[in-house]
Amino acid sequence: MTEETTNNEQTGNETKPAPRRVWGRIAKPVLGGVVLAAVILWSVGVFRTRIPAGRLEYQGGLPVPPGAALFTVTPELIAARVDVVGTVASEVKVNLSARIPASVKQIFVTAGSPVKKGQELITLDDREISEQVAAAEAQYKQAETELNRAQRLFDSQATTEQALTAAQSVFAAARAQWERGKVMLTYARIVSPMDGIVTDRRIEPGDLANPGQTLLTIYDPANMQIEVPVPVRLLAKLPVGQSVEVTLDRPATNFQGKVRQIVSEIDPLSRTQLVKVRIEDATAEVMPGSFGRLRVADEPHIAFAVPRSAVYTVGQIELLQVVKDGRAVRRAVRTGQVHDAKVEALSGLDAGEVVLVNPLQEN
Repeated sequence: MTEETTNNEQTGNETKPAPRRVWGRIAKPVLGGVVLAAVILWSVGVFRTRIPAGRLEYQGGLPVPPGAALFTVTPELIAARVDVVGTVASEVKVNLSARIPASVKQIFVTAGSPVKKGQELITLDDREISEQVAAAEAQYKQAETELNRAQRLFDSQATTEQALTAAQSVFAAARAQWERGKVMLTYARIVSPMDGIVTDRRIEPGDLANPGQTLLTIYDPANMQIEVPVPVRLLAKLPVGQSVEVTLDRPATNFQGKVRQIVSEIDPLSRTQLVKVRIEDATAEVMPGSFGRLRVADEPHIAFAVPRSAVYTVGQIELLQVVKDGRAVRRAVRTGQVHDAKVEALSGLDAGEVVLVNPLQEN
């Protein structure tokens, strides 16, 4: 009996495993599942005391400190001003070019250099012209000798008046050719026609300068103006001689200006006319090409205006702090024109609201 049982346990395919071995196989997964379920129930708060359902009271903003400066928003009649943009230029600008074809020998200035009237700026190669002048001088002296000889012969009645006239003509032509050569020789020296500043240099030593080619540009820093395309509807407010305020980006300051010219032509695309305004007391920092604005008075209108100090920016968003129930809550706004110590609030505010003049520091 014992031998058969042993054989059956070793060779039988349908023999069942012992109970202890089966329990060992399922105990670990069951225990792991129980632990996982306990962790999940604990995490959702099953084993903790819950707060009864109700309304959570939240107060936004920051508490307003006692004595803080407040401003009540009310509609105001504002004298509007329109900013029209333009470009700074010099009233006097000279483009220097060569009058003879020649290579550049020397350049004594560069962009930004101050120059005086009559100062030599560029020297051209004048060897060929110098030779022509020398030849013309020799012809002139020869013609002068022939004229003197003809004059002596004529005085002694040894020649005709016709021969004397011919000698005089040759002498006059030779003298004119010599004088022309000397004038051409002066073209090899390019000098400044005025006091000013070099704003552009377009040639270098060794380059070929052709007649009409711009070599240097000079402007007068003492006579600066801003050229502004102004809408036609505003031209009546800018008569010639009218004083206006000019704001420049470089230098970042304001200047007084005076309207000196209105171009009598309307741009058909923009419906504007070019207005030239002289900048009074312009400094050396005012340079051609700078960006500027011209402030023109427009019809007054009703709008909201708040202190400029009440508006601050976070990135590109304009904000201010509105006071409600003793707390300062920030609000996005869109501002417009600046009027002295105030700025227009185009959107984001209603009449009667109160704002902080000096916003609180937010953490």
